[in-house]
Amino acid sequence: MKFLKINNNQAFFLKDKAEPENWTEIDKIEKEDLMKLLDFAIEEDFEMDVYDENNLANKAHQIIYKGIYEKLNTFLNNKDRFKDETEAIYKEALEKYQ
Repeated sequence: MKFLKINNNQAFFLKDKAEPENWTEIDKIEKEDLMKLLDFAIEEDFEMDVYDENNLANKAHQIIYKGIYEKLNTFLNNKDRFKDETEAIYKEALEKYQ
């Protein structure tokens, strides 16, 4: 499912996956929305349009979309490693306290 998109020279994010037709402009994003996007990236088949500044006329949209895209892309590329590291940490704690 796509959560970040570029359309008509503007960037958008999906605020609520229950409403896939309801896109919000990226410059309206808030901290809670970023946390939701991260949760979606952890749990869902997460897709986003590749950042290309030539497809974004609004400079604010360029800056915001690029930052979010790069961070989420890094996370998605390392998602399995993060999951393994997290499980290892909890495994050690469980073994220690059992």
